[in-house]
Amino acid sequence: MAGMIKGTGRFFRDIVVESKKVTWPTGKELLKYTVTVIITVVFLALFFVVVDLGISELLRVITNQ
Repeated sequence: MAGMIKGTGRFFRDIVVESKKVTWPTGKELLKYTVTVIITVVFLALFFVVVDLGISELLRVITNQ
């Protein structure tokens, strides 16, 4: 049990050490990345809506013949 507690403490100390090595983005970089993600998500959502509507229309045309 003592070894487990010791191992857990070391684990959390390692997390703190590794967190200090991280290069955090600046506010400007964070805004740029956020806008990029939002634009990408909107583009992909619109793309899949168009594909879905196209497939739905194709199936409607095929089944109504």
